Amino acid sequence: MVVPSTTTPVVRQETPPQPQPPSHDGIPTVDLSAPGGRGELSRQVARACAEHGFFRAVNHGVPPGPAARLDAAARTFFALPPHDKQRAGPPSPLGYGCRTIGFNGDAGELEYLLLHANPAAVAHRARSIDTDDPSRFSNVVNEYVGAMRQLACEILDLLGEGLGLKDPRSFSKLITDTDSDSLLRINHYPPACTIQKLDHENQCKMKSSFRIKTSNGVNQSAGARIGFGEHSDPQILSLLRSNDVDGLQVLLNCDGREVWVQVPADPSAFFVNVGDLLQALTNGKVISVRHRVIASSCRARLSTIYFAAPPLHARILALPETVTANSPHQYRPFTWAEYKKTMYSLRLSHSRLNLFHIDHDDHSNVGKGEQE
Repeated sequence: MVVPSTTTPVVRQETPPQPQPPSHDGIPTVDLSAPGGRGELSRQVARACAEHGFFRAVNHGVPPGPAARLDAAARTFFALPPHDKQRAGPPSPLGYGCRTIGFNGDAGELEYLLLHANPAAVAHRARSIDTDDPSRFSNVVNEYVGAMRQLACEILDLLGEGLGLKDPRSFSKLITDTDSDSLLRINHYPPACTIQKLDHENQCKMKSSFRIKTSNGVNQSAGARIGFGEHSDPQILSLLRSNDVDGLQVLLNCDGREVWVQVPADPSAFFVNVGDLLQALTNGKVISVRHRVIASSCRARLSTIYFAAPPLHARILALPETVTANSPHQYRPFTWAEYKKTMYSLRLSHSRLNLFHIDHDDHSNVGKGEQE
């Protein structure tokens, strides 16, 4: 059942299809207006999720209003004095946070708001975010969440069709359940040239030697200020949108080796990330992409990510169509609550899904996985 909206439903805009832009650095671009028909579109989505775990969605039909209103509300909040912002924190993990990410020592050059997507939870948190008019902030967030939920469902249904599932809505049903555990994260990366200098120890934590593939195809190695460290998203699907400031990088396989690829900023597009749960639900047929943000610009970067998640009690198990004699179960069954608890016990960069992998060469391990 679709979660009832507390705001006016977002009207999908029928915009004239535009020419599909070329891929940037091997990152596929998917035109959701389906110029080649829905069948071809579903195959493109499935191929992008299988090969990269990531794609840029254009002509998506989401009107610009909800994003513009959320950005304005976010800029207003992040411009507040520190003590005013701290009323909405500390993150537990929801709420306002600054630099600290999670509970296990991860840090980045950012401040953020992490909100549950449930309207009641948004209303509760809004009282400490917009003290003058909490409903103003709640309405803006709920409007944006409604648009993102609808877009996520469309993409997941296309993926289900592209994978040939008996019920293409198998994925989207999980995120439209009334108990869905979906989240909204708003990240603000201050300009690098105005960030207060850190002590030597923290500088070492936030620096990284990395290789990126630039727009001209040249690989570069450099030290970078980490805005948000390397990780995969644990949920089913993530929809990311940012202003026109670069910083997002994804780890892709280029010519047989993994390379960090800079993703050109595009405020008109949504960047779609496959999450860990979707990899498990498809028995590894699609891959959860590893990504990070480098905060090296002298302009502030503002990004918003909608994490589409199932209810905590949802049992995550590969769908029958994805399991064959030649492709047996890759992961043992688990609940989202169990996976989430594991996630919070680990560092950000941990490949947590590996802990649920079934080793078919170790018969005792298989038995253990099936018993659990």
